Amino acid sequence: MKTPKAIGLAAALAALVLVPAAAVSQGKKDADIPAAARKSGMAEAPALVQAAGLPCQVSDARKIGEDKKTKTGYYEVACATGTMGYVLQSSAGAAPTVFTCIEANTPPGPDQKPSAPCLLPGNADPKAVLTPLIQQAGVQCLPEQARGIGQTKTATYIEVACQAGDGYIVSASAPFDGSKPVQAQNCLLYDDAETNIKCTLTDRAKRLAVVDTLAQSANNGCQVKDRRFLGAAKDNSQYFEASCQDGKGYIYKVANGKLSETYECAKASHLLGGCTLTDARQAATEQAALYTRLAKGAGSNCEVDRYALFPPRPGEEIVEMVCKDGKGAIGMFKAGGTGSQVLDCGRAPIAGYKCSLSKDAGYSNLTADLKKFNFNSCDVSDSRVIGKSEKGTTFVEVACADGLKGYVIEYQSAPKVQAVNALGCAFAGNCKLKGNT
Repeated sequence: MKTPKAIGLAAALAALVLVPAAAVSQGKKDADIPAAARKSGMAEAPALVQAAGLPCQVSDARKIGEDKKTKTGYYEVACATGTMGYVLQSSAGAAPTVFTCIEANTPPGPDQKPSAPCLLPGNADPKAVLTPLIQQAGVQCLPEQARGIGQTKTATYIEVACQAGDGYIVSASAPFDGSKPVQAQNCLLYDDAETNIKCTLTDRAKRLAVVDTLAQSANNGCQVKDRRFLGAAKDNSQYFEASCQDGKGYIYKVANGKLSETYECAKASHLLGGCTLTDARQAATEQAALYTRLAKGAGSNCEVDRYALFPPRPGEEIVEMVCKDGKGAIGMFKAGGTGSQVLDCGRAPIAGYKCSLSKDAGYSNLTADLKKFNFNSCDVSDSRVIGKSEKGTTFVEVACADGLKGYVIEYQSAPKVQAVNALGCAFAGNCKLKGNT
């Protein structure tokens, strides 16, 4: 899983030019819009909308003004319900230049008013159009504020601050077309990135306050001490780290705007580099000691040195363990301990798991299983799972180190993995390992 990188705009976009102030009037209410401006707008703007290729069925329009020296006209259009409104700049012999109402309503600088704000009633709340588009991008956000950042030849960039306190950079097509896919990336990605895109509608501390809400939802007793944004996955799920007042730490996964999973730092080394706000090494040592106790409770003498987690099953935690003597095992620990078992790497494939952390293949244990059926001359050198029987037992083919024909061992899986029979390949058939055919 890779963390999306912040997007950099070309330096040339640093100064986004909107409508010249001399060509417009500011702050008018709908009642103050001259009828002549609407008449001219409705007569001239639809053709410009069509020429610009905008997905807009013009429902209202006004001519903002005209620069007679350059023969440049400026228009605002409102579109049918659920579609973004626009400000268009029309120059003779050139394709119209298009800005969304969000861009048009964005002041060019601090303590300045926008040059050509959208005033038509249909454009009273252009940010509302973004809500379903952001949701389609996999983000739950009810926009509270929005501002235009700029455009490239192919993309429009808008910052959105959400009512929940988080914020996003939305990238859409240029000209903006709500029917085309948009991307939404968390503002926290941009805080430390070397890019000229920055989020300014909310501050970092407010955006990170979501971690406190996640900790409350997780109900794991974490009184948050510090917070960190780890990154986002391709499916737009997001990961946050919290360090707690009691020294513990967690990583929270958020999907579709809600907490979906919680990972203790000791079990989260595989997630975007793991925890950094807490002592993850100490947590891992404590967790290894826990797995040692669980393994001994299941009848294993493995003193756990390292471990890795498989995807959990309901009521059961699956852990690959490397013991201090170098051997490997799969721990299948059930809630409450009853029914837990530890499988060596030779028998683990019977339960559908494969060891990858250690070099131990567990062949000595398969050799021991053969001896239970008086096949004493074979030291197992290779193995493979053949399949299952109708009664649910599993067949494992083994090859012998001496090169002579091997065997098929039959295992039951419940209540615990255990060898129940063995036959030579000459009688069992379906043997394919080297030396067995």
